Amino acid sequence: MSTPDDTTSDPDDTTSAPATAFDDEAVLLVGHGSRREKSNEQVRELAAALESRLGVPVDAAFLELAEPSIDEAFSHLETVVSRVTVVHCSLFAASHVKNDVPLAIEQARASYDLEIDNGSHLGIHPAILDLLDDRAAAVEAELGVDRERDDVVAVLCGRGSSDPDANGDVHKLARLLYEGRSFDRVEAAFVGITEPTLEAALHDLSKHRPDAVVVLPYMLGDGVLTQRVRDWTAEFDAEYPYVDALAGDPLGTDSRLLDVFADRWQEARTGSVEMSCDTCKYKVDLEGYEEDVGGARAMLRALAHQAEHADREDVGDEPHVHDAPEKHVAVCTNQTCAGSGAATVLERLRQEVRDAEDCDVHISRSSCLGQCGEGPMVAVYPDGIWYGGVTSADTERIVSSHIERDRIVSDLVQQTL
Repeated sequence: MSTPDDTTSDPDDTTSAPATAFDDEAVLLVGHGSRREKSNEQVRELAAALESRLGVPVDAAFLELAEPSIDEAFSHLETVVSRVTVVHCSLFAASHVKNDVPLAIEQARASYDLEIDNGSHLGIHPAILDLLDDRAAAVEAELGVDRERDDVVAVLCGRGSSDPDANGDVHKLARLLYEGRSFDRVEAAFVGITEPTLEAALHDLSKHRPDAVVVLPYMLGDGVLTQRVRDWTAEFDAEYPYVDALAGDPLGTDSRLLDVFADRWQEARTGSVEMSCDTCKYKVDLEGYEEDVGGARAMLRALAHQAEHADREDVGDEPHVHDAPEKHVAVCTNQTCAGSGAATVLERLRQEVRDAEDCDVHISRSSCLGQCGEGPMVAVYPDGIWYGGVTSADTERIVSSHIERDRIVSDLVQQTL
Protein backbone atom coordinates (compact mmCIF):
# COMPACT_ATOMS: atom_id res chain seq x y z
CA MET A 1 0.00 0.00 0.00
CA SER A 2 1.30 3.43 -0.90
CA THR A 3 1.50 5.89 1.98
CA PRO A 4 -0.09 9.32 1.56
CA ASP A 5 2.03 12.20 0.33
CA ASP A 6 3.01 14.36 3.30
CA THR A 7 3.63 17.49 1.21
CA THR A 8 1.19 20.36 1.53
CA SER A 9 -1.01 20.73 -1.54
CA ASP A 10 -1.68 24.02 -3.28
CA PRO A 11 -5.39 24.94 -2.93
CA ASP A 12 -5.24 26.61 -6.33
CA ASP A 13 -3.79 23.54 -8.04
CA THR A 14 -6.71 22.15 -10.05
CA THR A 15 -4.66 19.15 -11.20
CA SER A 16 -4.76 17.54 -7.75
CA ALA A 17 -6.99 14.50 -7.41
CA PRO A 18 -10.26 15.30 -5.64
CA ALA A 19 -10.82 13.96 -2.14
CA THR A 20 -13.02 10.90 -1.93
CA ALA A 21 -15.05 9.20 0.79
CA PHE A 22 -12.32 6.55 1.00
CA ASP A 23 -9.33 8.82 1.70
CA ASP A 24 -9.11 7.66 5.33
CA GLU A 25 -9.93 4.02 4.67
CA ALA A 26 -7.96 0.91 3.77
CA VAL A 27 -8.67 -2.74 3.09
CA LEU A 28 -6.82 -5.65 4.70
CA LEU A 29 -6.93 -8.78 2.55
CA VAL A 30 -6.30 -11.74 4.86
CA GLY A 31 -4.92 -14.99 3.46
CA HIS A 32 -4.04 -18.18 5.28
CA GLY A 33 -0.35 -18.25 4.41
CA SER A 34 1.64 -21.06 2.83
CA ARG A 35 5.06 -22.69 2.95
CA ARG A 36 5.18 -21.99 -0.78
CA GLU A 37 6.05 -18.36 -1.38
CA LYS A 38 4.35 -18.55 -4.78
CA SER A 39 1.02 -19.02 -3.03
CA ASN A 40 1.67 -16.06 -0.70
CA GLU A 41 2.67 -13.91 -3.64
CA GLN A 42 -0.67 -14.66 -5.29
CA VAL A 43 -2.46 -13.12 -2.30
CA ARG A 44 -0.26 -10.02 -2.61
CA GLU A 45 -1.05 -9.84 -6.34
CA LEU A 46 -4.76 -10.00 -5.55
CA ALA A 47 -4.32 -7.20 -3.01
CA ALA A 48 -2.65 -4.99 -5.61
CA ALA A 49 -5.34 -5.74 -8.19
CA LEU A 50 -8.11 -5.08 -5.66
CA GLU A 51 -6.50 -1.73 -4.80
CA SER A 52 -6.70 -0.73 -8.46
CA ARG A 53 -10.26 -1.99 -8.69
CA LEU A 54 -11.63 -0.22 -5.59
CA GLY A 55 -9.48 2.90 -5.58
CA VAL A 56 -8.78 2.18 -1.91
CA PRO A 57 -5.40 1.21 -0.39
CA VAL A 58 -5.23 -2.57 0.08
CA ASP A 59 -2.67 -4.42 2.20
CA ALA A 60 -2.22 -8.19 2.47
CA ALA A 61 -1.74 -10.10 5.74
CA PHE A 62 -1.57 -13.76 6.73
CA LEU A 63 -2.83 -15.93 9.56
CA GLU A 64 0.36 -17.98 9.64
CA LEU A 65 3.40 -19.17 7.69
CA ALA A 66 3.93 -15.80 5.97
CA GLU A 67 4.42 -12.15 6.76
CA PRO A 68 3.07 -9.71 7.68
CA SER A 69 0.85 -11.11 10.40
CA ILE A 70 -2.59 -9.59 10.92
CA ASP A 71 -1.36 -7.70 13.99
CA GLU A 72 1.66 -6.31 12.11
CA ALA A 73 -0.61 -5.14 9.30
CA PHE A 74 -2.96 -3.35 11.70
CA SER A 75 0.01 -1.74 13.42
CA HIS A 76 1.13 -0.26 10.09
CA LEU A 77 -2.34 0.76 8.96
CA GLU A 78 -2.96 2.70 12.18
CA THR A 79 -0.28 5.16 11.09
CA VAL A 80 -2.01 6.03 7.80
CA VAL A 81 -5.79 5.51 8.11
CA SER A 82 -8.51 5.43 10.75
CA ARG A 83 -10.78 2.76 9.21
CA VAL A 84 -9.92 -0.71 7.96
CA THR A 85 -12.21 -3.25 6.29
CA VAL A 86 -11.08 -6.87 6.55
CA VAL A 87 -11.74 -8.98 3.45
CA HIS A 88 -11.14 -12.72 3.65
CA CYS A 89 -9.37 -14.92 1.14
CA SER A 90 -10.95 -17.93 2.86
CA LEU A 91 -13.22 -19.85 0.53
CA PHE A 92 -15.66 -21.06 3.18
CA ALA A 93 -16.64 -20.15 6.73
CA ALA A 94 -14.77 -22.53 9.01
CA SER A 95 -12.64 -21.93 12.12
CA HIS A 96 -10.33 -19.31 10.58
CA VAL A 97 -13.26 -17.12 9.51
CA LYS A 98 -15.41 -17.77 12.56
CA ASN A 99 -12.73 -17.71 15.26
CA ASP A 100 -9.13 -16.91 14.37
CA VAL A 101 -9.61 -13.72 12.36
CA PRO A 102 -12.37 -12.33 14.66
CA LEU A 103 -10.06 -12.95 17.63
CA ALA A 104 -7.24 -11.06 15.88
CA ILE A 105 -9.64 -8.22 15.09
CA GLU A 106 -10.83 -7.94 18.69
CA GLN A 107 -7.22 -7.81 19.85
CA ALA A 108 -6.48 -5.11 17.27
CA ARG A 109 -9.50 -3.05 18.35
CA ALA A 110 -8.14 -3.10 21.89
CA SER A 111 -4.61 -2.21 20.79
CA TYR A 112 -5.01 0.29 17.96
CA ASP A 113 -7.01 3.43 17.31
CA LEU A 114 -8.85 1.96 14.33
CA GLU A 115 -12.43 1.41 13.24
CA ILE A 116 -12.43 -2.15 11.90
CA ASP A 117 -15.17 -3.76 9.79
CA ASN A 118 -15.04 -7.52 9.33
CA GLY A 119 -16.26 -9.04 6.07
CA SER A 120 -17.31 -12.58 5.24
CA HIS A 121 -15.61 -15.42 3.37
CA LEU A 122 -15.63 -15.68 -0.42
CA GLY A 123 -18.45 -18.23 -0.28
CA ILE A 124 -20.65 -19.22 -3.21
CA HIS A 125 -20.77 -16.56 -5.90
CA PRO A 126 -21.71 -16.55 -9.60
CA ALA A 127 -18.25 -15.27 -10.54
CA ILE A 128 -16.67 -18.29 -8.87
CA LEU A 129 -18.98 -20.68 -10.72
CA ASP A 130 -17.98 -19.07 -14.03
CA LEU A 131 -14.32 -19.35 -13.08
CA LEU A 132 -14.64 -23.04 -12.18
CA ASP A 133 -16.45 -23.72 -15.45
CA ASP A 134 -13.55 -22.17 -17.35
CA ARG A 135 -11.01 -24.16 -15.33
CA ALA A 136 -12.90 -27.34 -16.29
CA ALA A 137 -13.04 -26.34 -19.96
CA ALA A 138 -9.26 -25.83 -19.99
CA VAL A 139 -8.72 -29.38 -18.68
CA GLU A 140 -11.19 -30.81 -21.21
CA ALA A 141 -9.30 -29.09 -24.03
CA GLU A 142 -6.03 -30.58 -22.79
CA LEU A 143 -7.57 -34.05 -22.60
CA GLY A 144 -9.22 -33.66 -26.00
CA VAL A 145 -12.77 -34.30 -24.75
CA ASP A 146 -16.01 -32.38 -25.06
CA ARG A 147 -18.67 -32.62 -22.36
CA GLU A 148 -21.35 -32.12 -25.06
CA ARG A 149 -20.48 -35.43 -26.74
CA ASP A 150 -18.36 -37.33 -24.18
CA ASP A 151 -19.13 -38.57 -20.68
CA VAL A 152 -17.16 -36.05 -18.64
CA VAL A 153 -17.23 -36.08 -14.84
CA ALA A 154 -16.02 -33.16 -12.74
CA VAL A 155 -14.76 -33.54 -9.18
CA LEU A 156 -14.63 -30.40 -7.06
CA CYS A 157 -11.96 -31.04 -4.43
CA GLY A 158 -11.92 -28.87 -1.32
CA ARG A 159 -9.49 -28.90 1.55
CA GLY A 160 -11.92 -30.43 4.04
CA SER A 161 -12.90 -29.03 7.42
CA SER A 162 -14.13 -30.04 10.86
CA ASP A 163 -16.96 -27.55 10.28
CA PRO A 164 -19.98 -29.24 8.64
CA ASP A 165 -21.26 -25.89 7.38
CA ALA A 166 -18.11 -25.38 5.30
CA ASN A 167 -18.15 -28.95 3.99
CA GLY A 168 -21.82 -28.59 3.06
CA ASP A 169 -21.01 -25.54 0.96
CA VAL A 170 -18.54 -27.57 -1.11
CA HIS A 171 -21.37 -29.94 -1.99
CA LYS A 172 -23.67 -27.02 -2.78
CA LEU A 173 -21.07 -25.47 -5.07
CA ALA A 174 -20.59 -28.82 -6.83
CA ARG A 175 -24.33 -29.08 -7.42
CA LEU A 176 -24.54 -25.54 -8.77
CA LEU A 177 -21.65 -26.31 -11.13
CA TYR A 178 -23.64 -29.29 -12.41
CA GLU A 179 -26.91 -27.41 -12.94
CA GLY A 180 -27.32 -26.09 -16.47
CA ARG A 181 -24.11 -27.66 -17.73
CA SER A 182 -23.49 -30.86 -19.68
CA PHE A 183 -21.30 -32.75 -17.23
CA ASP A 184 -22.28 -36.38 -16.80
CA ARG A 185 -22.01 -35.69 -13.07
CA VAL A 186 -20.21 -33.36 -10.64
CA GLU A 187 -19.00 -34.78 -7.35
CA ALA A 188 -17.58 -33.13 -4.22
CA ALA A 189 -14.46 -34.54 -2.56
CA PHE A 190 -11.88 -33.45 -0.01
CA VAL A 191 -8.15 -33.62 0.56
CA GLY A 192 -8.66 -34.75 4.15
CA ILE A 193 -10.36 -34.26 7.54
CA THR A 194 -13.74 -35.33 6.18
CA GLU A 195 -15.11 -37.71 3.55
CA PRO A 196 -15.25 -38.58 0.76
CA THR A 197 -11.56 -38.13 0.15
CA LEU A 198 -10.43 -37.42 -3.39
CA GLU A 199 -8.79 -40.84 -3.66
CA ALA A 200 -11.99 -42.62 -2.63
CA ALA A 201 -14.16 -40.48 -4.90
CA LEU A 202 -11.96 -41.16 -7.92
CA HIS A 203 -11.97 -44.91 -7.35
CA ASP A 204 -15.77 -44.90 -7.02
CA LEU A 205 -16.11 -42.94 -10.25
CA SER A 206 -13.96 -45.47 -12.11
CA LYS A 207 -16.83 -47.97 -11.78
CA HIS A 208 -18.97 -45.76 -14.04
CA ARG A 209 -16.27 -45.77 -16.74
CA PRO A 210 -16.57 -42.13 -17.83
CA ASP A 211 -14.52 -40.92 -20.77
CA ALA A 212 -12.75 -38.33 -18.64
CA VAL A 213 -12.52 -37.06 -15.07
CA VAL A 214 -11.78 -33.39 -14.57
CA VAL A 215 -10.51 -32.62 -11.07
CA LEU A 216 -10.87 -29.01 -9.92
CA PRO A 217 -8.74 -28.08 -6.89
CA TYR A 218 -10.98 -25.69 -4.98
CA MET A 219 -8.13 -23.69 -3.50
CA LEU A 220 -7.03 -20.14 -3.95
CA GLY A 221 -3.26 -20.49 -4.19
CA ASP A 222 -0.95 -22.96 -5.88
CA GLY A 223 0.29 -24.47 -2.63
CA VAL A 224 1.03 -27.84 -1.07
CA LEU A 225 -2.56 -29.08 -1.13
CA THR A 226 -3.02 -28.19 -4.79
CA GLN A 227 0.05 -30.25 -5.66
CA ARG A 228 -1.34 -33.14 -3.61
CA VAL A 229 -4.53 -33.02 -5.68
CA ARG A 230 -2.47 -33.11 -8.87
CA ASP A 231 -0.41 -36.07 -7.61
CA TRP A 232 -3.46 -38.12 -6.59
CA THR A 233 -5.14 -37.42 -9.92
CA ALA A 234 -2.02 -38.48 -11.82
CA GLU A 235 -1.85 -41.72 -9.80
CA PHE A 236 -5.49 -42.43 -10.61
CA ASP A 237 -4.89 -41.74 -14.30
CA ALA A 238 -2.02 -44.22 -14.33
CA GLU A 239 -3.97 -46.87 -12.42
CA TYR A 240 -7.08 -46.69 -14.62
CA PRO A 241 -5.92 -46.41 -18.26
CA TYR A 242 -9.49 -46.57 -19.58
CA VAL A 243 -10.30 -43.21 -17.93
CA ASP A 244 -8.46 -40.00 -18.80
CA ALA A 245 -8.01 -37.88 -15.68
CA LEU A 246 -6.31 -34.55 -15.12
CA ALA A 247 -6.35 -31.88 -12.41
CA GLY A 248 -6.86 -28.24 -13.31
CA ASP A 249 -5.47 -25.05 -11.84
CA PRO A 250 -6.63 -23.44 -8.59
CA LEU A 251 -8.55 -20.16 -8.60
CA GLY A 252 -5.29 -18.22 -8.56
CA THR A 253 -5.41 -14.52 -9.31
CA ASP A 254 -8.20 -14.53 -11.88
CA SER A 255 -9.79 -11.09 -12.20
CA ARG A 256 -13.24 -12.50 -11.51
CA LEU A 257 -12.24 -12.97 -7.88
CA LEU A 258 -12.12 -9.18 -7.65
CA ASP A 259 -15.88 -9.14 -8.25
CA VAL A 260 -16.33 -11.31 -5.17
CA PHE A 261 -13.88 -9.33 -3.03
CA ALA A 262 -15.57 -6.08 -4.05
CA ASP A 263 -18.97 -7.43 -2.99
CA ARG A 264 -17.60 -8.67 0.34
CA TRP A 265 -15.91 -5.30 0.95
CA GLN A 266 -19.11 -3.41 0.29
CA GLU A 267 -21.11 -5.73 2.56
CA ALA A 268 -18.64 -5.29 5.41
CA ARG A 269 -18.43 -1.51 5.29
CA THR A 270 -22.23 -1.16 5.09
CA GLY A 271 -22.97 -3.60 7.91
CA SER A 272 -24.76 -6.11 5.68
CA VAL A 273 -22.56 -9.19 6.19
CA GLU A 274 -24.58 -12.40 6.25
CA MET A 275 -23.33 -15.65 7.74
CA SER A 276 -25.01 -19.07 7.58
CA CYS A 277 -26.03 -19.06 11.24
CA ASP A 278 -28.82 -21.62 10.76
CA THR A 279 -26.24 -24.34 10.10
CA CYS A 280 -23.37 -23.05 12.25
CA LYS A 281 -22.16 -25.61 14.76
CA TYR A 282 -21.28 -22.81 17.19
CA LYS A 283 -24.89 -21.57 17.28
CA VAL A 284 -27.22 -24.55 16.82
CA ASP A 285 -27.24 -28.19 17.89
CA LEU A 286 -26.01 -30.34 15.01
CA GLU A 287 -25.75 -34.08 15.39
CA GLY A 288 -22.23 -34.98 16.49
CA TYR A 289 -21.19 -31.38 17.19
CA GLU A 290 -23.20 -30.63 20.33
CA GLU A 291 -20.15 -29.75 22.44
CA ASP A 292 -19.16 -26.95 20.06
CA VAL A 293 -22.30 -24.87 20.67
CA GLY A 294 -21.42 -21.50 22.18
CA GLY A 295 -18.02 -21.24 20.57
CA ALA A 296 -16.08 -21.30 23.84
CA ARG A 297 -14.03 -24.34 22.90
CA ALA A 298 -13.34 -22.86 19.49
CA MET A 299 -12.21 -19.59 21.04
CA LEU A 300 -9.82 -21.42 23.34
CA ARG A 301 -8.51 -23.50 20.44
CA ALA A 302 -7.88 -20.28 18.53
CA LEU A 303 -5.98 -18.81 21.47
CA ALA A 304 -3.90 -21.96 21.85
CA HIS A 305 -3.19 -22.08 18.12
CA GLN A 306 -2.13 -18.44 18.09
CA ALA A 307 0.07 -18.83 21.15
CA GLU A 308 1.76 -21.93 19.78
CA HIS A 309 2.83 -20.09 16.64
CA ALA A 310 4.19 -17.23 18.73
CA ASP A 311 6.17 -19.62 20.93
CA ARG A 312 7.70 -21.44 17.96
CA GLU A 313 8.71 -18.20 16.28
CA ASP A 314 10.29 -16.85 19.49
CA VAL A 315 12.78 -19.72 19.51
CA GLY A 316 13.41 -19.56 15.76
CA ASP A 317 11.61 -22.79 14.87
CA GLU A 318 9.50 -23.41 11.79
CA PRO A 319 6.24 -21.67 12.67
CA HIS A 320 3.75 -24.35 11.66
CA VAL A 321 5.20 -27.18 13.72
CA HIS A 322 2.55 -27.86 16.35
CA ASP A 323 4.08 -29.04 19.63
CA ALA A 324 1.11 -27.73 21.59
CA PRO A 325 1.41 -27.22 25.35
CA GLU A 326 -0.33 -29.77 27.56
CA LYS A 327 -2.67 -27.09 28.87
CA HIS A 328 -3.72 -23.60 27.89
CA VAL A 329 -5.02 -21.11 30.47
CA ALA A 330 -7.02 -18.11 29.28
CA VAL A 331 -7.70 -15.19 31.61
CA CYS A 332 -10.54 -12.85 30.67
CA THR A 333 -9.23 -9.29 30.68
CA ASN A 334 -12.35 -7.64 29.34
CA GLN A 335 -13.65 -4.52 31.12
CA THR A 336 -15.61 -6.16 33.96
CA CYS A 337 -12.99 -8.77 34.79
CA ALA A 338 -10.21 -6.20 34.44
CA GLY A 339 -11.98 -4.07 37.04
CA SER A 340 -12.03 -7.05 39.40
CA GLY A 341 -8.27 -7.60 39.24
CA ALA A 342 -7.82 -9.83 36.18
CA ALA A 343 -4.46 -8.30 35.30
CA THR A 344 -3.06 -9.23 38.72
CA VAL A 345 -4.46 -12.76 38.43
CA LEU A 346 -2.85 -13.12 35.00
CA GLU A 347 0.58 -12.08 36.23
CA ARG A 348 0.37 -14.21 39.37
CA LEU A 349 -0.56 -17.27 37.29
CA ARG A 350 2.42 -16.67 35.04
CA GLN A 351 4.70 -16.28 38.07
CA GLU A 352 3.39 -19.49 39.65
CA VAL A 353 4.00 -21.36 36.39
CA ARG A 354 7.54 -19.99 36.14
CA ASP A 355 8.22 -21.14 39.69
CA ALA A 356 6.74 -24.61 39.12
CA GLU A 357 8.85 -27.54 37.97
CA ASP A 358 8.23 -29.07 34.55
CA CYS A 359 4.94 -27.24 33.97
CA ASP A 360 3.84 -27.48 30.32
CA VAL A 361 1.25 -24.71 30.07
CA HIS A 362 0.67 -21.49 28.14
CA ILE A 363 -1.14 -18.58 29.78
CA SER A 364 -2.69 -15.77 27.78
CA ARG A 365 -5.30 -13.03 27.86
CA SER A 366 -8.72 -13.60 26.34
CA SER A 367 -11.62 -11.40 25.33
CA CYS A 368 -14.99 -11.66 27.11
CA LEU A 369 -15.99 -15.19 28.16
CA GLY A 370 -19.61 -14.18 28.61
CA GLN A 371 -19.65 -14.45 32.41
CA CYS A 372 -19.66 -10.76 33.30
CA GLY A 373 -20.01 -10.13 37.02
CA GLU A 374 -18.62 -13.58 37.92
CA GLY A 375 -14.97 -12.78 37.26
CA PRO A 376 -12.12 -12.65 37.03
CA MET A 377 -12.69 -15.71 34.86
CA VAL A 378 -9.94 -18.28 34.25
CA ALA A 379 -10.50 -21.05 31.68
CA VAL A 380 -8.30 -24.16 31.56
CA TYR A 381 -8.16 -25.91 28.21
CA PRO A 382 -8.48 -28.68 27.02
CA ASP A 383 -10.12 -29.66 30.31
CA GLY A 384 -13.00 -27.25 29.76
CA ILE A 385 -12.95 -25.98 33.35
CA TRP A 386 -13.91 -22.35 33.97
CA TYR A 387 -13.03 -20.83 37.32
CA GLY A 388 -14.91 -17.75 38.47
CA GLY A 389 -14.22 -15.06 41.05
CA VAL A 390 -10.52 -15.92 41.00
CA THR A 391 -8.27 -13.80 43.20
CA SER A 392 -4.50 -13.56 43.22
CA ALA A 393 -4.53 -15.78 46.33
CA ASP A 394 -6.21 -18.55 44.32
CA THR A 395 -3.56 -18.72 41.61
CA GLU A 396 -1.20 -20.96 43.57
CA ARG A 397 -3.96 -23.58 44.03
CA ILE A 398 -4.92 -23.50 40.36
CA VAL A 399 -1.32 -24.13 39.30
CA SER A 400 -0.25 -26.59 41.99
CA SER A 401 -3.48 -28.61 42.00
CA HIS A 402 -5.00 -28.36 38.53
CA ILE A 403 -2.12 -27.55 36.21
CA GLU A 404 0.50 -29.75 37.86
CA ARG A 405 -1.62 -32.62 39.25
CA ASP A 406 -4.92 -32.51 37.31
CA ARG A 407 -6.90 -31.97 40.51
CA ILE A 408 -9.74 -29.52 39.89
CA VAL A 409 -10.12 -26.73 42.44
CA SER A 410 -13.80 -27.47 42.97
CA ASP A 411 -14.75 -24.47 45.10
CA LEU A 412 -13.71 -22.08 42.27
CA VAL A 413 -15.48 -23.88 39.41
CA GLN A 414 -17.95 -21.60 37.64
CA GLN A 415 -18.87 -24.06 34.89
CA THR A 416 -17.54 -26.98 32.89
CA LEU A 417 -17.68 -27.54 29.15
